[in-house]
Amino acid sequence: TRIAALSPSLTAVAGVLASRMLRLVLGAVTGILIARTLQPEGRGVYSVIATTAGTAIVVAHLSLEKSQITFWPNSSRHRPLITNALVLGMAFGFVATVGVLVLVAVKGSPGAFPLWAAALLAIPFGTASINFTSILLLQSRRKVVNQATVVASMAQCLPILALAASGHVTITSVVLCWTASIVVPFFFSVRALWPITLRCEKSFVRHELGLSIRYHVGLVASNLLLSMDVFLLSALDSTATVGIYTVAVTVMGLARMPAEALTQVVLPRQAVQGAREAQLVTARTLRLNLLVSAAIIGLIAAASPWLIPLVYGHAFAASVAPLLLLAPGTVTLTLVRPVEQYLVRLERPVTMAAISCGALAVNLLLNLMAIPRWGAVGAALVSSVSYTLLAFLETAWFLRSARMPVSALVPRLADLRRTQPPASTSAGKQPPASRPAATPSR
Repeated sequence: TRIAALSPSLTAVAGVLASRMLRLVLGAVTGILIARTLQPEGRGVYSVIATTAGTAIVVAHLSLEKSQITFWPNSSRHRPLITNALVLGMAFGFVATVGVLVLVAVKGSPGAFPLWAAALLAIPFGTASINFTSILLLQSRRKVVNQATVVASMAQCLPILALAASGHVTITSVVLCWTASIVVPFFFSVRALWPITLRCEKSFVRHELGLSIRYHVGLVASNLLLSMDVFLLSALDSTATVGIYTVAVTVMGLARMPAEALTQVVLPRQAVQGAREAQLVTARTLRLNLLVSAAIIGLIAAASPWLIPLVYGHAFAASVAPLLLLAPGTVTLTLVRPVEQYLVRLERPVTMAAISCGALAVNLLLNLMAIPRWGAVGAALVSSVSYTLLAFLETAWFLRSARMPVSALVPRLADLRRTQPPASTSAGKQPPASRPAATPSR
């Protein structure tokens, strides 16, 4: 059937999922070792540093992947897009590094300044890596992305494993390993995309930035929606509470990996297929994400009362309640990225930004009321509410634009069986574009 032909390849999904599962295992081992050795207080300091650096990476990359999706159907733009991914990523990443370093030096934050500097030096590499990952996915080079994902996890996990065996795990060593996990994939991607010219086309840079920045406000708001609770808990409660809370967040993040794998696989077809085909691909991806994530997250939530204390230690038993409250919002959160990959086609960045900023505003206001009273539990409840609000608004917009009923998103077991290989799309042969290359919306 037509829908079956648009289904993600079982082999492609399995390949991405295999790398994600290996990353999940490595990430779980890393998280357990960090939690057991640093305890809530130390883990909280590490989480604040890593979350700040990660947020700076998102802010500095300026949402170039949105303009990459828009311009990709025009094959003459492929090489300039790769050049801009490197040059703009490193340049704006460096600016963000300096800015955060100055802020930390002036304001002061948990942890020593040299520790912050070690983490923040990864920002330019992380920024460029985000841009490169989007290019590689548009080229359907999922194998390279999968390998980079695994290498990044190994760069963090294996040193910590060795340090734990010798009893030398400290906040400093953990932060350095995190920095390595951000820097290593950059060189992996550069090798895959080489040769890369460093000469930018100024007019095209202006066009790409002009389009990307219009989406960037919404993307930053979406990212802050995922990280604001960590900052507020650190400011309004304690770093120990941050440590308790981030264990729940980490477990739920690992549970989202199967849905993220599927989302990666469908990106090329959402970007270059005709409008109706992209709508059908998006709807089916949402159904599969709901089905898979509800099952996995539900099982983890049910097992968490005995699983968390057993794995992380009794010091983190208090993470169970936040995890249970995060679970419903995490399921709805798996809808956001595939929906946004389609909504980029509509070229209405202001609307996307308004939705994300609205959800962030709700998150901020509710957290200011909930955290002083309920701590990590309040932050988890607010996060679930705001995640669900964001997913609801963007999914409703998708359904309206695609003229689909709500029933189109009801999960069906038949979707799991309807998997056929898609048309071959190699790095050198892209699917035919069904629409002309877009220009920045005005």
